[in-house]
Amino acid sequence: MSIRTVSTHPFPDQKPGTSGLRKKVPVFQQPSYLENFVQAIFDSVNAPQGATLVLGGDGRYYNREAIQIILKMAAANGFGKVLVGQGGILSTPAASCVIRKHKAFGGIILSASHNPGGPKEDFGIKFNSSNGGPATETVTEAIFAKSKAITSYRILDTADVVLDRLGETALGSMKVQVIDAVSDYAELMESLFDFAAIRALLQGGFKIKFDAMHAVNGPYAKEIIEKRLGAAPGSVMNAVPLEDFGGGHPDPNLTYAHDLVEIMYGADAPDFGAASDGDGDRNMILGKRFFVTPSDSLALLAANATLVRGYAKGLAGVARSMPTSAAVDRVAKALNIPCFETPTGWKFFGNLMDADKVTLCGEESFGTGSDHVREKDGLWAVLFWLNIVAARKQSVEAIVREHWAKYGRNFYSRYDYEGLPTEAANGVMLHLRDSFATLTGKQFGKYTVGSCDDFSYTDPVDGSVSKGQGVRVLFSDGSRIIFRLSGTGTEGATLRVYLEAYEADVARHHLDAQEALRELIRLALDISELQTRTGRDQPTVIT
Repeated sequence: MSIRTVSTHPFPDQKPGTSGLRKKVPVFQQPSYLENFVQAIFDSVNAPQGATLVLGGDGRYYNREAIQIILKMAAANGFGKVLVGQGGILSTPAASCVIRKHKAFGGIILSASHNPGGPKEDFGIKFNSSNGGPATETVTEAIFAKSKAITSYRILDTADVVLDRLGETALGSMKVQVIDAVSDYAELMESLFDFAAIRALLQGGFKIKFDAMHAVNGPYAKEIIEKRLGAAPGSVMNAVPLEDFGGGHPDPNLTYAHDLVEIMYGADAPDFGAASDGDGDRNMILGKRFFVTPSDSLALLAANATLVRGYAKGLAGVARSMPTSAAVDRVAKALNIPCFETPTGWKFFGNLMDADKVTLCGEESFGTGSDHVREKDGLWAVLFWLNIVAARKQSVEAIVREHWAKYGRNFYSRYDYEGLPTEAANGVMLHLRDSFATLTGKQFGKYTVGSCDDFSYTDPVDGSVSKGQGVRVLFSDGSRIIFRLSGTGTEGATLRVYLEAYEADVARHHLDAQEALRELIRLALDISELQTRTGRDQPTVIT
């Protein structure tokens, strides 16, 4: 057993996006590709000798192989201990929980989140810091710089570690402890929520269906929802994590979670439906034949937080990503707490939470979370909703409609155009930026453009500045159209168009969002020239 230094050459495409490095599996399988990036991480984060690292992933294809490589490299780079989830499994929020609970130096999470998995599909890797949250831009930029100059990596020559058996083994001078992937996380959830009240709800005839989408949250949901809370067997569907997610697309929205949607809109629909994504950090909430938008969900959690044990003392503040609707802003104003608008990316919330400026945060991409960890958390959101329902003894739809009556409704939708030619997508964004001067003050039917900008953010904690975070077209009545290139894809470009219009009139709250936003949708396509420039007549996904 010896440490080997392997000569290598840089790859030019290892720049981390908003959630780490994501590429197709065959890219990661190239000789030295994964090893280079891992060595770049280790060289950049400067962990002290003997530090503890957390390691796990969502179970997608190449997860196990990558873990063995990373374990051997960690041993060769001076780590003293690695906590790895049993079977190589750790949901992203659970990894954050483990990092924080065990005071680890940081963690490596293997996931491409909501992207498809399989031999020709997506894989990803990211580093999370000691607070449990994604590495800052300063760190990811340093990793990229190292990846472009790397000449060698270090790895221990040794046999693979048995990942399916709990316990501790030695890898050179480093200890590898295989831990129960679920227990620390389940314990944290039980400290935050009134499990007795939720148990009484579920055992009193309230029916639930949770779709794990053959992804990482299956074991977590089986343990918590069925075993600890006593939901009927089978309440968790698609519960076994599979390397290819059963051939599905593990993104919890109305398009990809179609099996759950059919159940929830069927004749004998359960009272509550939910789904989570590939790595367990996103969520979708449904009532009986009723969909809750992620933006409304964040606002409702904030408005009802004091009903929940872990948040009974109230909220320090809330935060939302810029494209997320302003629904939570109205709640924050009523509660007299601060509301922060940040760029997309959970790392921006981490600074605010570490500084005790916010308690709850969320983004429109089906992500909500709180300061219990430093990642968004799909199952946490489901339990939060169940706790509210148990406390209020109302249906999901009734709770949402009462919220709209009190605060008004923010009609909201997102159009995703996936797999666009990068040049065409960039052309749309350039055209919009060049149109700011001519658009400002212009009237389109009932809409008058108040201002246009390319969103920038100055972090109130560390003063760092993030520019070019999305084009905003802001109207005088508070409506908005936002255009943003996503950083989570692995092929081509994903252009997202966000549409929002506020409606105070309760008599109009029954409208379908697409109907209420029809004029704004047409206007977005016109001013962006999106269809002409990309050749796409329809979006890939509408949420």
